[in-house]
Amino acid sequence: MGSFSIWHWLIVLLIVVMVFGTKKLKNIGSDLGGAVKGFKDGMKDGSTAAADDKSAAPVQQVANAAEKTTIDVETKQKS
Repeated sequence: MGSFSIWHWLIVLLIVVMVFGTKKLKNIGSDLGGAVKGFKDGMKDGSTAAADDKSAAPVQQVANAAEKTTIDVETKQKS
């Protein structure tokens, strides 16, 4: 009684198709696929940007060391 058979799932699928229609389900599927693709591209861009930032940091440190300048930064707390 707790588990559903294949016939239960087929009936649920038939009702969903009847309610939404095949065109609407196709649009939902393509929108979902585009969102997943965009998320993956964003994650890929984020990881390459982080790698670029890490590789750029030593170059900046070398440039600052060559100029022998020091920048002091104070943080201010909001009251």
